[in-house]
Amino acid sequence: MKQILLLFLLLTTFYSRGQNIYSKAFGNLKNKAIIFIHGGPSGNSTLFEYTTAEKLAEKGFYVIIYDRRGEGRSIDSLATFTYQEYFKDLNDIYKKYNIEKANIIGHSFGGLVATLFSEKYPQKVESLILAGALFSQQETYNNILKSVNEIYINNNDTLKLNQINEVKKLDNNSAEYRAKCFELASENNFFKMPKPTKISEKLREDYKNNIFENNIRNQNAPIMFYKNESLKNIETKYNLKKIKNQIKIYAVYGKQDRIFGESQINEIKEIVGEPNFSLIDNCSHYLFVDQQDAFINNLVNWLKK
Repeated sequence: MKQILLLFLLLTTFYSRGQNIYSKAFGNLKNKAIIFIHGGPSGNSTLFEYTTAEKLAEKGFYVIIYDRRGEGRSIDSLATFTYQEYFKDLNDIYKKYNIEKANIIGHSFGGLVATLFSEKYPQKVESLILAGALFSQQETYNNILKSVNEIYINNNDTLKLNQINEVKKLDNNSAEYRAKCFELASENNFFKMPKPTKISEKLREDYKNNIFENNIRNQNAPIMFYKNESLKNIETKYNLKKIKNQIKIYAVYGKQDRIFGESQINEIKEIVGEPNFSLIDNCSHYLFVDQQDAFINNLVNWLKK
């Protein structure tokens, strides 16, 4: 059985517009489809693919992962890194796997892609799941800068305080501004699980030891995105309020995902409604690894109603 599954996975990489788009499917195609959209730009789906996709499929879903054009293993020197290109390739995913409707998980930046796609093609979306997803980029950047500023004031770190002031002078619609904000967040462990469990540590260790070489990141992707895409620094709260009348929207966030402020978490909870919202404790940005069981259980409870 494992040999058959491996053969199936090896055959799922497909070509779109003559270019190689890396994708894999897990589970029975007769089950409800779930498409995972990774973060970025410059991200990939490897962490979700090798830690969570198959376990989610075992719960009775047909799980599809892919790397966006020009990112991860979908190497393409002609990629434009625009939302329209993202939509085109996602539509090709539907065609490749003969899917009419799917539940879409948007993680981090992937939440923006998933939301805008859902607004444009609501007939193709059974439900939208926001997983640690961005929905107001500037509010997130503001929260990061405010939070790290408080840390450096408490530490009397004048060098870092000066660095924050320099970041604030940058063009908010630039790749450099985005990068500097997330660098500050990473330096202060905003993306790390506060109290790693044995399960989460094993997931990360196995990934690092066996799969990490596939963690390909195109560092030029954000630069090209900010060069070619007009929607550089957006919020999708209005979009979410609009489409929730057409499709189901769920949101799951890590309680200790420090790139989001409390007001942002409360706002997204209000938009999707309390029954469709989950805040997982001892959990940061990569919630499907930090608290995998809780993450999967939320999806099962929502999607198997």
